[in-house]
Amino acid sequence: MSQADKGSGVQYRKVDATYFEGRSLRKHARVWSLWALGVGAVISGHFSGWNFGLGAGGFGGMFVATLLIMTMYLGLCFSLAEMSPALPHTGGAYSFARTAMGPWGGFVTGLAENIEYVLTPAVIVFFISSYLGGIFETGTAFMPIWWIAGYIVFVGLNLIGVEMSFRFSVIVTLAALAVLAIFWVSAIPSFDFSRWALNIGVGPDGAAVELPEGGGPLFPFGWSGALAALPFAVWLFLAIEQLPLAAEESHDPKRDMPRGLLLGIATLIFSAYMILFLNTGIGPGAYGLSTSGEPLLDGFRTIYGADIAKLLALAAVIGLIASFHTIIFAYGRQIYSLSRAGYFPHVLSVTHGTRKTPHIALITGAVMGFTVMMIIWIVRGSEAGSALIGGTLLNMAVFGAMLSYIMQAASFIRLRTRYPHIERPYRSPLGIPGAVVTIVIAAVTIYYQLQDPVYRNGVYGAAIWYAAGVAYFAIAGRHKLVLSPEEEFALEQETKATAGRPAVGAAD
Repeated sequence: MSQADKGSGVQYRKVDATYFEGRSLRKHARVWSLWALGVGAVISGHFSGWNFGLGAGGFGGMFVATLLIMTMYLGLCFSLAEMSPALPHTGGAYSFARTAMGPWGGFVTGLAENIEYVLTPAVIVFFISSYLGGIFETGTAFMPIWWIAGYIVFVGLNLIGVEMSFRFSVIVTLAALAVLAIFWVSAIPSFDFSRWALNIGVGPDGAAVELPEGGGPLFPFGWSGALAALPFAVWLFLAIEQLPLAAEESHDPKRDMPRGLLLGIATLIFSAYMILFLNTGIGPGAYGLSTSGEPLLDGFRTIYGADIAKLLALAAVIGLIASFHTIIFAYGRQIYSLSRAGYFPHVLSVTHGTRKTPHIALITGAVMGFTVMMIIWIVRGSEAGSALIGGTLLNMAVFGAMLSYIMQAASFIRLRTRYPHIERPYRSPLGIPGAVVTIVIAAVTIYYQLQDPVYRNGVYGAAIWYAAGVAYFAIAGRHKLVLSPEEEFALEQETKATAGRPAVGAAD
């Protein structure tokens, strides 16, 4: 039996209780687990990836780009802090958009987030292999072995159970922050801003050149360089928005989710500016870091020499591991949620009988991410530099993220206007203007991604993935939806809004 929603062209299938019994999760997370999940998901971006923005805009351009992206994430995080306790479902971005804009809005938002979360671990494991290759001198041909090993180990940890996932997230996040703190303190005696942060100039062909004595311009590529650096500044904050995916595994999402989000973004803002100044302000400087796959290792080499730096860099891999582990958690829950509601094939949401982890979703996401990595590895050539391969993967993930942010911010605006009386345990102090700023900056970031000839093809690849997903939903997925908690909540609010009554609760 099925139930049609004529207004949106979708159909719901009737399922019995065993459907959800086979797709249940276990509660475990509290506020500090959520903080660790958010910070841990992002912290690898402070170890690798952000530095490619120095080649696009120089230090000044990267600084301005970071300021703009920080503003975008503040608007996003305050919006999420309001929406997530009001709609505490594992669907996160998809469930917000589903309630605000119907099944199609929910799917296109969830699909964009899916691209982000499947590709982000691929970027991170690429940088892990770059660090480990530098430490153990294994060479570029060995990198796919590091990728396979990384996926096997950390998908395995996520399969064991939610308790293990959250405990490990807390431990590795604290360890990653400790490594960064050691670097910050160690870098201060060697810090020389003019000599190192300003060692990028512009050659006759318009490309970056190294200034051996430093003292170059703050904005070597002008203000356009700052805008070109936006996709790389995103890497300093990308994935903090994954926290709502843990809503059904949180003991008290209405209280803990806003706290976890806002504590997380505050931690990341402080760390982002510390690493931007101190890593760039010592040798090899902005020019050397602009193409490096392991910028923190380069900084440790400058401070301690090559041999000791290898030991410290091994510790630095902890930061990458923290993000790799937590975003594997995120894509598992994201695929699980869309599958449970029928947007993705139903089998992907089946959870393990005793551990209650979405094991099929976790394995499927790993296979997808690894496949994309191998395609880029083959197309670009195994000898391509870290900036080219890592930057291509990074831009693909950022493209999915920006689409998702635009839709999430639009969902916030529509929820505010369409359901003004919905119960909101937390209200964003930035309100609708904060969401509008998020949309504008995300759209500008996509525009400048498409202006970059080096990484544009990767963005086109992500767009093709997106179009294929939309086609699947139009042809098949929209006829197989299930009344999951997110769907039931959304339909209930639509019915009450149509009837002219308040959605839920009373006005604050």
